Amino acid sequence: MNPPQSPASAQGRLEPAEIRAILAGLMTAMLLAALDQTIVATAMPTIGHDLGDATNLPWIVTAYLLASTAVTPLYGKLSDIHGRRIMLLIAIATFSLGSLACALAPTMVGLALARGLQGIGGGGLIALSQTILADIMSPKERARYQVVIASVFVTASVAGPLLGGFFAQHLHWSLIFWINLPIGFLAFALTNANLKRLPRHERRHRLDYPGAALMVLASTSLLLALSWGGVRYAWDSAPILGLLAAALGLGAGFAARLATAPEPLIPAAVLRDPVVCTATLAACFAMGTFIGLTIYVPIYLEGVIGLSASESGVALVPLMAGTVTGATLSGRSMLYFRHYKRLPLALMTVSILCCATIALMGRALPLWLLEVLLALLSTGLGTILPLSTISIQNAVQPHELGIATASMNFFRSLGGALIVAAFGTIVLGGLASDVNSGHDIESLIRGADVARLALTFRWVFWAACAGLVLALIFLALVEERPLGERGVARHATVTE
Repeated sequence: MNPPQSPASAQGRLEPAEIRAILAGLMTAMLLAALDQTIVATAMPTIGHDLGDATNLPWIVTAYLLASTAVTPLYGKLSDIHGRRIMLLIAIATFSLGSLACALAPTMVGLALARGLQGIGGGGLIALSQTILADIMSPKERARYQVVIASVFVTASVAGPLLGGFFAQHLHWSLIFWINLPIGFLAFALTNANLKRLPRHERRHRLDYPGAALMVLASTSLLLALSWGGVRYAWDSAPILGLLAAALGLGAGFAARLATAPEPLIPAAVLRDPVVCTATLAACFAMGTFIGLTIYVPIYLEGVIGLSASESGVALVPLMAGTVTGATLSGRSMLYFRHYKRLPLALMTVSILCCATIALMGRALPLWLLEVLLALLSTGLGTILPLSTISIQNAVQPHELGIATASMNFFRSLGGALIVAAFGTIVLGGLASDVNSGHDIESLIRGADVARLALTFRWVFWAACAGLVLALIFLALVEERPLGERGVARHATVTE
């Protein structure tokens, strides 16, 4: 049954100026989440020193990751039930409240709890923003704006570490959280009024509470195992094996619930759609490989190439900026070509060749050539991200946009955690033999044994190649369905 139309306007129209205003609010909300993922890392040593608790420092990242990943599908389902506007405003408000609690936290435990609250808000910001774009634009129209979306993440990737380091060194680390308050207020103000004209596609739904609980517990157990394995506990230790067993059992329970519930958290029609399945897996491996490279390439640049921390930050720019080029090219190909996968497939092949070249030649590469290879590598990766999002949104019904988009982001996060954990295992395993020779892991990563570190990173880049190959395979399997011309922004049922 279709939702009742608002008596105010059964065929309301969003004018170009209104679309631009909504877009500004959504990009601000995305920036809020993206900046938080990059600004914290460079301030962590200072935070540990000031709060006198370096032991629990990883919880600053882990608490946010656990909360944001676990709640992402819930935001999608709830937005399909209650509407996008109210759920996005709740996400912004929760994130801002968590940021305030982080800035005022007197202890590491308090900061970790506040980061969890922040993550509960952050889990909805990106997924809901992508869903709202699908509400107000046709798939072809969305392709035009992929460069804007990619620019938000590149801005956060470049500005985040610089701001975090500057605040921690010259001012105070709490400013990395205080800065979220004016950005959050701006995002709230920009979206609150304009989203009242947002088209409504929700239907009467019931939230599957047992399924939601199983999904949250299963993903939390898996992420804890991936975060602690090889770092806090050995991979074959009882806590890690117990967490993995719990994740497996709870995941099986969640799968059974999806198959038997009258209205499962993720509709069976969405899960069975081959475009949703293959595009999600392509995005999972692409984003996971990209996140893993952004975390470990700086270590390679400093420990193997011999760059300073500031030089490493500058050298990382091509890896970040290449995704904007790739997203732009992919978006344009979807706009003008019926076979819009051909360009991404070609550029992903180039990405694999570039990554294999780095793995084979390693530190024999001159720095300028390494930079070119990293830029080409990320350009190919960048092509998958808009293609997967638009293909998935084009494949589902309007009332399923929220859960489909959120599910894609959920599996992207899990993929990132899995691949980062795999890269970490390779690095720690490759350096473990030298730890017994008198070196500690930190000194080895800083270049105490360059040859050993270079050999270890050769396997990291080969692992990245494997991730890229899997992303390419699933991209090739994505069905090229004609992109819808429907312009929901042109004929919108308004509103909240």
